[in-house]
Amino acid sequence: MLQILQDILMGLWETSGMYALLDDPKKLIMILISFVFMYLAIVKEYEPLLLLPISFGMFLSNLPAVLPEDLMFHAEFWNEAQSSEWFWKVLHDGGLLDKLYLGVKLQIYPCLIFLGIGTMTDFGPLIANPKSFLLGAAAQGGIFFTFLAASMMGMSAAECGSIAIIGGADGPTSIYVSSKLLDGANSNLSTGTIALAAYTYMALVPVIQPFWMKLLTTKKERAIKMPNLRTPSKTEKIIFPIVVTLVVALLVPSAGALVGMLMFGNILKESGVCDRLVDTAQNALMNIVTIFLGISVGATTTAGNVLNLDFAKVMILGVVAFSLGTCCGLFLAKIMNWVTGGKINPLIGSAGVSAVPMAARISQKVGAQTDPTNFLLMHAMGPNVAGVIGSAVAAGVLLSVIAY
Repeated sequence: MLQILQDILMGLWETSGMYALLDDPKKLIMILISFVFMYLAIVKEYEPLLLLPISFGMFLSNLPAVLPEDLMFHAEFWNEAQSSEWFWKVLHDGGLLDKLYLGVKLQIYPCLIFLGIGTMTDFGPLIANPKSFLLGAAAQGGIFFTFLAASMMGMSAAECGSIAIIGGADGPTSIYVSSKLLDGANSNLSTGTIALAAYTYMALVPVIQPFWMKLLTTKKERAIKMPNLRTPSKTEKIIFPIVVTLVVALLVPSAGALVGMLMFGNILKESGVCDRLVDTAQNALMNIVTIFLGISVGATTTAGNVLNLDFAKVMILGVVAFSLGTCCGLFLAKIMNWVTGGKINPLIGSAGVSAVPMAARISQKVGAQTDPTNFLLMHAMGPNVAGVIGSAVAAGVLLSVIAY
């Protein structure tokens, strides 16, 4: 009788989560890391709308389980070749987070996020000052310089592209690119680790950018006042998304999905006849997709993907990419200022990264610190929204080159 009781208790212990946790202590470390990110999201308010779902997804995917069917996320599924059999295997044998992650793998969530962003974006400052396109393009230089740096460190093309896109300071684009390149690539990196780095540095825009802005510009340059922008007509605002979509699709077809959904959202807004659709895209749809995107991406941050040297490289190269993007925008703005005889404040160049509208607000803040009467926000919004388009185009270029 005593032996039977011992066997029952031993069986209960060996099938418990505590036993599995002690058997794999790395999961405990990952759970503690998830708590840190939850703290940053809740207390410090670092990108809470996505960092909190990502951190909780990390927490859920690292909870211990003895039987494979008890796991909510199976990292090994995403290292297999995708086929019709694989798809049904995920649906049949996968956990909840596996099924939600299909929206990332099939590039559904990032495109829907871009739809919502499009309905909230005013391209007026960009239309009023088309030169801003150049600044948005220049800021993507951080992506391509970082790609070269990562390749010199011996990383694969898929890993180089996934890390480099962090320089665009655009979370959905980083997820879009990394999910295409990394799943099935037998890499220590994952979409979750790329997203974690991207959103970490987006949250640190107010810390990272002012350093480079003050280092690379003079007080005289920061005090330059720019004339008010004209107000584009409604016709211009409606034609703009159509033209941009057409041009991007013809030049970089791989970026068509992201740019197309961004511009579809924008034309819904600017048409003035789809208020219900705009309201849904801005609020209900955006909130639902953000939840699913964050928690499923967070699920990929397993111990094997985070507790290694490669993740440290991602964090280092991520800040390099973001800093280089900021510097490239500043340098081109300085050149444009010289060419125009001192009419362009170089600070707006740093807004060429795709962190909307935070990067534009930082340009305004740093400019106002030099001269409180200087108002740069609308001038910085031009390069800022151009950066959204630029990061999507850069993503398309990377996907085209690496696939080729």
